[in-house]
Formats: sequence, C-alpha cells, structure tokens
Amino acid sequence: MWMSREVVTVGPEMSAAEAAKLMTQKRVRRLMVVETWANGLRLLGIISAKDVIHAFPPHVNPFAIEGPDARLTPTTVAQIMTSHPRATTPDTPIEDAAALMCEHKIGALPVLRDQTLVGIITESDIFRAFVSLFSADKAGARITFDATQGEDVFELMGKLSKRHHLKVTSLIWTQNHELPVCVVRVVGGGVDRMLGELWSSGHPVVNVIRFAEKASTALPLQSIPPRPTPPKPDSSSELYPST
Repeated sequence: MWMSREVVTVGPEMSAAEAAKLMTQKRVRRLMVVETWANGLRLLGIISAKDVIHAFPPHVNPFAIEGPDARLTPTTVAQIMTSHPRATTPDTPIEDAAALMCEHKIGALPVLRDQTLVGIITESDIFRAFVSLFSADKAGARITFDATQGEDVFELMGKLSKRHHLKVTSLIWTQNHELPVCVVRVVGGGVDRMLGELWSSGHPVVNVIRFAEKASTALPLQSIPPRPTPPKPDSSSELYPST
C-alpha cells in the first residue's frame, strides 16, 4: 500500500562514478543492486549515497556530474554495496517495517516477494502513512486522553461520538512514557461536550489539537476545557446508558 514500486536498479559491475551520476539524475539516495533472473530481479545488495561518498577521496564530490576527478576511481558498485540487506515483504504491516528500520537505524527496506524485488519502503513512505492516519479535510480535533482504566476504547469512543454527533476518523491506542493513552481524531461540532464527558468519566485529557477546514492550529494549554467537578459515584453509568 505504501511502498514505491518504481525502484532504480543497477548491476554490480557499474562504477561508483556512474552510480553517483544516476543518483543525481534520478534524485534518489539509494540504488538497488540486482541481477536478472527468469522470474524477475534478484536483489544482490543496496548502495547508498554515503557508500558512494566514501568511495572517493575527501576532495572529490562524486555527485557533481561534470566535476573534476569524478571518474578517477576504479571502484565498482559490487565493492561498496551492502550485500544481503535487511528486507521486508509486501504483506508486512507497515508498523513492523517501521520498527525494523528504527531498530537497525536504516532509512529503507527493499521489498521482496519470493526473493524477487518488487519495491522499496523508505522513511518518507512511513511518514506519508503516518500523516494519512491523522489528516482530514473537515473541521474537528485530535484528542489524546488517559486510557489507564483499561476499558475497550473503541466501545468508549463509539458511544461518545454517537452521543455528541461526532465522526471518528482515526483511533490509536499507544504508550506515552509508559502511560497508556488513546489518540482519537474526530470531526463535528460536539467536541467540547465530549471533552467534558471524558473528564467526568475519569479519563484525563492530555492534549487537544483543533483543526479547521484543510488547516490546523494547536490550541494553547489554557484552551483545553478544565476538569469539571467529579461526578457522583452512581453517575458513571451515564457513560454507558442502558438505552
């Protein structure tokens, strides 16, 4: 869903200078090193802009296509590539790919299907996916609230959004400094009423960001509705009415 299918590939015999020129022309920072098999492209390695730079003397800029001394090195792609790089598959959850990139401090993963190269997922693709989770064209808010009570936050937000005529566009449960929180994006005009009910039900609101049509501005801290007077013990049932 998020990988780039148009991958720039080279053969292992290409010179480092030619690889640098290709990176500049295609405006990419990585090249997939492949060999052609009967069923497709077989990945041999990956070469990055940093690999290319280290193949040249310090005074040479290999990415200046017409620069002096750019072709004086006999180094080939095969000599400087990372062989057998970490990779992923088309059906891997994007969060798993992101975790793998974060763990090993790498900016991209080749995508393989049955050992055949079919794409690449980069940190830019991860950013695009992340943005899509929270972006919306309609006015609303992104609300982060305490979820330590351990209830089903999907059921909770379903009831609240229906009662206050809001539409939930995204919902994520996560950990923030070991504190379980729910991050929910809603659109509609009943945000303030829903915030008040969240507070009164024992779910402190950590953060609120308001969004206008196709624009966003973060509210100052004092604009978050203050916590109301705690409800009476028997009023908690109002959060889950029987009808």
